[in-house]
Amino acid sequence: MILAFDIGNTETTAALFDGDRVGPHWRLTTNLPRTPDEYVLLLRSLFAAAGIDIASVTGSAICSVVPPVTQTLAYACLECFGRSPAIIDARSALPIRLEVDEPFTVGADRIANTLAVSQLRKRDTIVVDLGTATTYDCVTADGTFIGGVIQPGVGTSAETLFRRTAQLTATELIPPRKVIGTRTDECIRSGVLYGAADSIDGLVRRIKKEWTAANPVVVATGGLAETLRPYCETFDEVDAFLTLQGVRIGYELLTR
Repeated sequence: MILAFDIGNTETTAALFDGDRVGPHWRLTTNLPRTPDEYVLLLRSLFAAAGIDIASVTGSAICSVVPPVTQTLAYACLECFGRSPAIIDARSALPIRLEVDEPFTVGADRIANTLAVSQLRKRDTIVVDLGTATTYDCVTADGTFIGGVIQPGVGTSAETLFRRTAQLTATELIPPRKVIGTRTDECIRSGVLYGAADSIDGLVRRIKKEWTAANPVVVATGGLAETLRPYCETFDEVDAFLTLQGVRIGYELLTR
């Protein structure tokens, strides 16, 4: 079994893979400082709670946009699994192409998304990844990343609103009952969620209009993908584990 990590700016997701099948999975806080020993204890406790022998893990892989955490977690993986993890980033020898001006600046999560859709779907794809930032990755059927869009994430926009407005309190981002709110918290939820959905749909339509040579499928992933699915008209499918599947595929290719 392979343990795959996606280290984001806010959260780290991890999943255990048996072949291409997703097993137990976890969501952890990224910005909580941890030492390698603390990560070792955390991993062992997660495996114990899931009733899985940690010795059954034969390898691990990491994609990360937070370099300090990458190294710390890598040490922990070496301690737990007896071998260093595979690192998935723009310098990895993977069967994808980065046709952008600065390929080495492409985020590791976008590399993993590109690899996943090129290996699993093999068609022109727009990946909408809803994390701390909302990213749009344009990937051709032959595995070429041609660029995309980055905008503030849904949670990031909401946090900025709460921080910069003295009389608006933080509100849980649950779907509103209707667009026109009659309470302040309803107004906030409506503005954040419906505003995000319409922004996403608008950007996807602009991408499709500009990317005239393609008829891309739109795949959403990330922590808020399921929440926004009912409100985004342009989503063709949601795959919560797309990035981690890319990490898993990257491990298999790099260690083959």
